Formats: sequence, structure tokens, C-alpha cells
Amino acid sequence: MPHDLPTLELAFPGPERDRGVSAILSGRKTALTGLLEIYEHAGEALPVTGQRFSVLDSAGCPAVTVEVVDVRVVPMKEIDDDFARAEGRGYSDAAQWRAAHEEFFRSSGVSEFLGHTPVIDDETLVVAERFRVVEPDAPDTARPADPAG
Repeated sequence: MPHDLPTLELAFPGPERDRGVSAILSGRKTALTGLLEIYEHAGEALPVTGQRFSVLDSAGCPAVTVEVVDVRVVPMKEIDDDFARAEGRGYSDAAQWRAAHEEFFRSSGVSEFLGHTPVIDDETLVVAERFRVVEPDAPDTARPADPAG
């Protein structure tokens, strides 16, 4: 795996991130959503089609490499059922996607990062990405194998 790829971290380290990484590795997750305000606050450039990222697990280790195949900035109300299902989190429709994302975007972790609780409504802009797995990242040959598997 090239070690010069930008990294992508899903949610916060812990069970939510681990479920997301597992969903990517299993092929269930082919889309993700970010709050535009977070990108702006962090001074991060938006991803572009063709860009590759190393997705990190909760321990900060590369787990999989993905390539962005589509990226759009849209109001939350434009997320449809197909995109919601592509998030690989078991959402049956956009309403379930919306409830989960509203909860996350208003969470204490996001509020702490932004310095305030963001306003989340139909017009809130999100970065909606679709991606494909390029390769699962092989364990670094210099690192001993994890006996726990």
C-alpha cells in the first residue's frame, strides 16, 4: 500500500468507526456522508473524483484503500433511498439515514470540534461521496502478525 495517500477516518475511533470499516471491507458500504461545515472548519479540501484514500481503523492503522467515484455537495433533503442504502449501515431508506446523521452531526464530538452544535435541517449541506475499494491494505511486513487475528 502506498503510504503517501491521504487518510480517511470514519466517525470517531471506536465501535462506529469499526462497523464502518467492516462494512467497506465486506462491500456493503460504498458511500459516505460528511457535513460540509466540518470540512470548512478543518480547512480541508473536498475530495474529488479519482482521489484515493487510506481508510484508517480505530487504532489509526490503514485498513483499506478506496477511490472516490462521485462526490456532490447537496442539501440533506436531496439524499435518496439508494444513497442511504449505499452507506452500508443498514438504513432501509433516506429517513433512517437522516435520523442517524442528524444525531451524529449534533453529537458532543462534532459540537466540540466545531465549537458549537451545528444547525441541521433540510438545507444543511453535506458532502455525499461514492467510492470503490481499490485494495484491502495488507499488514505492514515489518509489523508482527496479530495473534488475535
